[in-house]
Amino acid sequence: MAVKDDYLLDKLLEMGLVSEADLDQARFEAESAGDGVLDHLQSSGVIHDDEILLAKAAHFGVEVVSIRDLQLSDEVIQAVRRDIARKYGAVPVFKTEDSVTIALADPSDLDTIDTLQHLLGVPVELRVASEDDIAEALEKYYGGSEQNRDDTVSKMIQDITEGNVDIGDMPQGAMEDDTDGLDADAPIIKLVNTIIVEAYKSRASDIHMEPLAREFRLRYRIDGVLHEVSGPPKKLQAPIISRLKIMAGMSISEKRVPQDGRIQVSVDGKSIDLRVSCLPTNNGESIVMRILDKEGLKLGLDQLGFFPDDQMTFEKLISLPDGIILVTGPTGSGKTTTLYSSLHYINRPDRKIITVEDPVEYVMSGINQVQVNKTVGLTFAEALRSMLRQSPNVVMLGEIRDMETATIAINASLTGHLVFSTLHTNDAASATTRLIDIGVQPFLVASSARAFMAQRLVRRLCQHCKQPYQPTQSELRTLELDKTDLSEANFLHGRGCSKCSNGYRGRFGIYEVFVADDEIRKMIYDKATASLLKAAAIRKGMRTLRGDGIRKVLAGLTTPEEVISATVSDK
Repeated sequence: MAVKDDYLLDKLLEMGLVSEADLDQARFEAESAGDGVLDHLQSSGVIHDDEILLAKAAHFGVEVVSIRDLQLSDEVIQAVRRDIARKYGAVPVFKTEDSVTIALADPSDLDTIDTLQHLLGVPVELRVASEDDIAEALEKYYGGSEQNRDDTVSKMIQDITEGNVDIGDMPQGAMEDDTDGLDADAPIIKLVNTIIVEAYKSRASDIHMEPLAREFRLRYRIDGVLHEVSGPPKKLQAPIISRLKIMAGMSISEKRVPQDGRIQVSVDGKSIDLRVSCLPTNNGESIVMRILDKEGLKLGLDQLGFFPDDQMTFEKLISLPDGIILVTGPTGSGKTTTLYSSLHYINRPDRKIITVEDPVEYVMSGINQVQVNKTVGLTFAEALRSMLRQSPNVVMLGEIRDMETATIAINASLTGHLVFSTLHTNDAASATTRLIDIGVQPFLVASSARAFMAQRLVRRLCQHCKQPYQPTQSELRTLELDKTDLSEANFLHGRGCSKCSNGYRGRFGIYEVFVADDEIRKMIYDKATASLLKAAAIRKGMRTLRGDGIRKVLAGLTTPEEVISATVSDK
């Protein structure tokens, strides 16, 4: 009998869950078989797992919790990082401003409890749960695939830091001058490659490597949400950043100014581009890599999240022979993907399409793509002027940033060209006032405008674990839904599984399509405010961002929480 089981045997006896006779017989048989007494009592069916759990809880004066009966919120789960939760078998079940309640399988492990309290930086309250319950919760809320990712990167880091491999395997002199001559098995090279591969396999859109005062933080952005993973130790910061700067074609001797670059890698036979940004900070250089999967880009309009009515309207607009169509929204709202999908839809042999981008994110066949290069004077405006002499049918500008570019683009749309571009505004109607604010004459905006479309991205519910869900009264009030709206509603919520991230997998768009007709053009000419333009468009049938989001909530594609968060400014 293990000494650590003594207290449990005494407690089981005290609670009447096992008799003296059963215990004496179990001791005799266990000694003969060389087993533990507690294990023998379990295997012989005298006691069960739930009874042992009750005895543990009673001995330490804590409650038993059934995690599988709880629906833990993202806020609670985020109270404990994934790597900590898995390492210590700890599941957060409740959170306040001052403490976190943690479920453990072994409440006698005082070292783990003290460590958790130190790592979390707040008082820890204890609950007891079965080992199966803990394992299931870790799989459900933290995900098996992400655990594999953490394990792979952590193992590589551990090998380097424990001295199993030597950082010196990669000579510093070679880093500056001869990247191709490096040993592909050098540990820093392998670590960097592993971080990129695991990010891609995790469906990450960005890799963030951030130097902090005492750590080198590594985070992946998955479905728009940042997830922290086990990062390299601070001492590996310099060689990792140097390696990435070499791969991206940057100068590793220059550490005072921001730099941009690109990395091309092959993962599982697929060609992947990474757009790399290096920014000097107080604690070193911060690296952010945007992952661009050229083969995985969804180019079909139906795959972007359009409902059939909005898709039909948008297809008609992008098939027009001239005019300007602007896609608006903040950074990271999917504007570029929408523009590429539009070009793919209208790309035919009888049309010449030219784009000006900074940078060119995806290479498309049959389209002439121009990369802005300010160092040689090739700005958006200069490139656009030259493009028009190439006699294109369709022109795409990565972004309208100033009056000169906007004026040339609008004049191009008035001379027989169809122009696509993006603009940073909160809604579709604000695009008109934004153009006027940067100096474009109202009559030019009114004459050239065909449509403005605002968009946001929301997370899609996982198809493997979504289940019926009853929204709160607060969510229903915020979405302004009444009983008539709920008659055919299909509210769903992701339970969380190994194939997703907290119940979501992938993202899609919600849209606000603002079509400029004669009345709208007259209002633009008269310098009507964005609110008046929006009100007029709604009277004519325009669906707002929140309105489109509500439709997709009722259809069971996403949750009220996602739509409310994405459209907080659209009331």
